[in-house]
Amino acid sequence: MAAAMLGPIYALFVEQVGGDLMDASIAGGIFAFVAGLTTLLSGKYSDKIKENELIVVLGYSIMGIGFLLYFWVSSVIFLFIVQAIIGLGEAIYSPAFDAVYSKHLDGHKSGTQWGAWESMNYFTTAIGAVVGGGLVTLFGFQPLFVIMAMLCFSSALYIYHLKRRVL
Repeated sequence: MAAAMLGPIYALFVEQVGGDLMDASIAGGIFAFVAGLTTLLSGKYSDKIKENELIVVLGYSIMGIGFLLYFWVSSVIFLFIVQAIIGLGEAIYSPAFDAVYSKHLDGHKSGTQWGAWESMNYFTTAIGAVVGGGLVTLFGFQPLFVIMAMLCFSSALYIYHLKRRVL
């Protein structure tokens, strides 16, 4: 939900720090490129570790740090660095999250269960987009970044404290 809160209004933030539409596009490209490279490595590593939940915790924590760093973005170059950090965090947690989710699927209903996850993901994105726009309209970007970071850190803590079953 945290990333969805910024997605639709991201270009407005880039403009606020002195960037333009091309800078917003480059920042998105940096995020995707770093995430793509890191996902390959993270996926291989997640196959070798028993408690993938801990990798998810690490990824969410890195994303939370990245979202907090938005608080201090005042140049396009620093924005690019923050985007790389957030891409790194997302790429670290994503394959491990998928592995954990897959571990807990009922093999006969995996399509239904993955469909439920994807549907929930879209609904959360929809809510996040509206809530993020509302928060920025009422309070500005700074409180939004703190809330986004808090969502990531609370998710990391929650996952860290969950009972884990090793299959």
